[in-house]
Amino acid sequence: MSPSLMHQAPDELIFGRLASTLVDELPERLSTRVLANAQRIPEHPALVDGDVRWTYAELAQEIEAAHQWLRALDVRPGDRLMAVSENGRALVVLLLAASELDAWVAIVNSRLSDNEIDLIRENCEPRRIFYTGEASPEADAHGKRHGAELYAHPSLGRLRISALMESTPEVVEASGADQVAAMIYTSGTTGTPKGVMLTHRGILYIASISGGMRHLSEGQRVYGVLPMSHVFGLSSVCMGSLYNGACLYTIPRFEAVPLLDALEYEGITVLQGVPAMYARTLEFLRREGRALKAPQLIYISAGGSPLDADIKQRVEACFGLTLHNGYGLTEASPTISQTRIDDRPVSNTVGRVLPLLEYRLEALSESSEEDTKDGIGELWVRGPNIMKGYFRQPDATRACLTFDGWLNTGDIARLDDHGQLYIVGRSKELIIRSGFNIYPPDVEAVINQHPDVTLSAVVGRQVSGNEEVIAFVQTEPGALLDAATLKAFIAERLAPYKRPTQIIWMDSLPSTASGKILKGRLRDLAQQEGTS
Repeated sequence: MSPSLMHQAPDELIFGRLASTLVDELPERLSTRVLANAQRIPEHPALVDGDVRWTYAELAQEIEAAHQWLRALDVRPGDRLMAVSENGRALVVLLLAASELDAWVAIVNSRLSDNEIDLIRENCEPRRIFYTGEASPEADAHGKRHGAELYAHPSLGRLRISALMESTPEVVEASGADQVAAMIYTSGTTGTPKGVMLTHRGILYIASISGGMRHLSEGQRVYGVLPMSHVFGLSSVCMGSLYNGACLYTIPRFEAVPLLDALEYEGITVLQGVPAMYARTLEFLRREGRALKAPQLIYISAGGSPLDADIKQRVEACFGLTLHNGYGLTEASPTISQTRIDDRPVSNTVGRVLPLLEYRLEALSESSEEDTKDGIGELWVRGPNIMKGYFRQPDATRACLTFDGWLNTGDIARLDDHGQLYIVGRSKELIIRSGFNIYPPDVEAVINQHPDVTLSAVVGRQVSGNEEVIAFVQTEPGALLDAATLKAFIAERLAPYKRPTQIIWMDSLPSTASGKILKGRLRDLAQQEGTS
């Protein structure tokens, strides 16, 4: 296949309707369809958050009330709100109320470190920050640290709300293809974090097309444990459920027992997670000698991390269902490809590209003829789900997004003769741990702050259903630094999921004559250490 040959994924039927028709029907704002569902199916269950259960009519009332509340808090169209949060009803309502107001919501994982939160706040310049303390003790702690006022909302629970801040509103666009709905930050420990600007249309394309392919519909009950601060949880799980009239269970964080109880007693029908979540569930069942009871479960899928064959086989054997797979990235809202609901793949394919998206494979280098002949290259995509860019970072935007809308995923992919996509590697050296993106330079910057560290290099190590963070560290001659001391130093500065699982000491990191660290060699060493 030519490395520059452009393809467009064909139109296809979803629930008996063409994807192109569904795209034509996309509203301009995230909240529009949810509020319409309140008129169409008012008594259907919409959201379950602990003991709180709302119908679509009740959810709509909360969205409309919060819309007026945000106005009373002097939030203006075009303003940015920052939600330091984990999954819960408050976050869902804030997102949809902001949609009605044409404000943006930067959704930030409250489990990030103080430094990471503060850097994002500096870049975002929000009008106000909401800290959802009822859903997350860490959110409350960040709010308290920032001096945010405690507020007991009558229906959204305990929150903290920042004082009004000076902020310049962005221009409000009439079209949902141009208006930003949410920002997801992809980095934030060192330098300027990147706020990925996701449009209403981009998120809704995923909610409608990807959600429809999973047969999300009225009567389905979706276990929403994937964090909304990650675009998979935002677009695919949250908006996919509410757009299609399903009931969303908002779960702040994964634990095996509540998941198993929900499968058995709540009749969960759709479960989306990361491979590590499934692995931990299987481990719990085996350790406790407990049988899985999921009488109404009809669909399971994994995403956010590479899915290895061993995990896939063991999950399918336990659940008696196909474990579906997919591929995407934050900048694509996130889904680019997924296995279809009637597929029964035995390979590690991430499925076919979603309908109507354009894609091409570019040669990895001028000497990559063998790769491109085998259908391997760097994947580029274009379509309604592609980000608008990085917030106020035109250079970073231009580095991966062309003026005519082509996104360089930075991932190396292969296409087979049936249009199935396979991810071969990640050219950006991104580590994906339990569904969270980790950028090695961020971790290295923290390690290198220690006065006894000369140099560090961070790589990912594949383990069953997940990736680990491995740090190679070179210290000053004569330094007495040990792993426990360095790990304590790192823990004060990085979120738990970014912290290295193992620190490997080296007299000198391998490098080229020009001083470039040979990370490929380090990845091999890390893998050997993991199997020895």
